[in-house]
Amino acid sequence: MEKFVERDEFGILYPVTTRWMDNDIYGHVNNVTYYSYFDTTINRYLIEVGGLDINNAPVVGYVVSSSCQFSKPVAYPDALEAGLRVVRIGNSSVTYELGLFRNGDVEAVAVGQVVHVFVDRGQDCAVAIPQSIREALERILVS
Repeated sequence: MEKFVERDEFGILYPVTTRWMDNDIYGHVNNVTYYSYFDTTINRYLIEVGGLDINNAPVVGYVVSSSCQFSKPVAYPDALEAGLRVVRIGNSSVTYELGLFRNGDVEAVAVGQVVHVFVDRGQDCAVAIPQSIREALERILVS
């Protein structure tokens, strides 16, 4: 990671509870688990702030791209926080950036990027981001 991402660069921070099963044979949280933390953080925000009804909404977000850069390992029972911000909003897509922090640490232990495309659940095709979700995303948009 060229520049460390810092906690105060994120307007939204959610606690992340590591679990015993998150550790791999090497004694740290397995890399694929970070994506689960990211997905949970994004969806929590969409549900709580954007009003997404995950069971009945006709439009939902599909992950079409994701990446993560790791700078320090974490392990159960580390207490973590996930920072969330939006770096791009299109007509039907949004690019999120996430930072994962040990509680109290300034610098991220990992930084991820996730792209959602919003899709009509019945038609399985891209559609415009619903207005309530767009407004929620605009609240955490950075330039």
